[in-house]
Amino acid sequence: MKRTISLLTGLLAFALLPALAQTPAPTGPTGKIHGHVTNPTGAPQSGGTVSLLSVGLASGPGLSAKSSEKASAEVDANGDYKIETTPGFYTLVYRTPGMTPDKLADKVDKVTVTANQDVVQDIDMSRKEYIDALPPEQKKQLEDLKAKNSVALKANEVIKNLNADLKTVTQDIKDADNASATAAQTLGTSASKADLDAKVAEIKTAKYTEVETLMLKDTAAKPDASILWAQLGQAQAGLKKYDDATVTFKKTLDLENASKKPNPAIQGLAESGLGEIYARTGKIQDANDAYDAAAKINPTQAGFYLKNEAVIFFQTNQADAQVAAADKAIAVTPDQALLYYLKGNGLVQKTTMDDKTHKLVAPPGCMEAYQKYLQLAPDGPYATEVKGILAGFNQTIDNTYKADKPKKKS
Repeated sequence: MKRTISLLTGLLAFALLPALAQTPAPTGPTGKIHGHVTNPTGAPQSGGTVSLLSVGLASGPGLSAKSSEKASAEVDANGDYKIETTPGFYTLVYRTPGMTPDKLADKVDKVTVTANQDVVQDIDMSRKEYIDALPPEQKKQLEDLKAKNSVALKANEVIKNLNADLKTVTQDIKDADNASATAAQTLGTSASKADLDAKVAEIKTAKYTEVETLMLKDTAAKPDASILWAQLGQAQAGLKKYDDATVTFKKTLDLENASKKPNPAIQGLAESGLGEIYARTGKIQDANDAYDAAAKINPTQAGFYLKNEAVIFFQTNQADAQVAAADKAIAVTPDQALLYYLKGNGLVQKTTMDDKTHKLVAPPGCMEAYQKYLQLAPDGPYATEVKGILAGFNQTIDNTYKADKPKKKS
């Protein structure tokens, strides 16, 4: 959180003789001075200028000491400055942004710059002497500002921890999605399917459990952050805690609906999460509605949501719903080979036999879907299976298919 005290330091300004508009570049040996500027709240003070005033004794009767600005530098965003100038004795002056040359916010007397050396000189406006010199109303402003900054720092620390947890969660979910590949690599090619399945389950359980633990903690710390609830829902769904996940995803949507600026990506994640739960628990129409809502609210990811819908219906052996979902996804992304496989796979289950010829009769669209799969993915993971099916129906493989372009949404 950016903090500024220009009001406070601007009000506390001491009289100073006008500084020269421009100072000449140093000639001969030089020395350096650098340091850090701290404002009355104890935070770095960004902006403004630090100047070196050379002070010498007057030579005539009745004349006072005279000052001139020898060098200056801007204070950077971190509150740091550095100056190179001729050796000598100086008064170091800090002015806040916009402060006139005859004023100063703070100063340090008796600063020595030595040839060929780099001197450190900080300006600390949080020191007791500085604070004690403030007028009562400015002290009150400073106390209020410190209190607000303390609250802000605590909030920032919470946000920092939440972001670190979200980074871990993102990787955990990615690892869970890649559990099959990890299991195969870990166990090797000789592993049985039962052993592979057990390893996949072990990996997913560990990853989703960590996500759930982190997000339960973080939703308690910041219950108004919808992304935390969405990630918690993903973990609960992954652990097959479907009732808990349903409540969590609905909580996510409630927060988003109440937001002044809803996030389509989070809304889509929650709706598609509900769709998966409904699909896996046999609520086909509810699943269709949820996935359609996800596609509508976040159209840039519509193909992704609808493909997942078809995949989950495939995994749960709901052939009719699988075909319908594949058709919806094909309408959005017609170049995805997997969608044609899923459509063909769902349709082929309705194969019949001709009573007269005793030949297999595929339902309409089935062979065409398999042909399209092979045209898009001739060496795909299901290519051998599809070729076998086509041969069983005495089909000649058609290599001329080209996917249609996605339909434009009105």
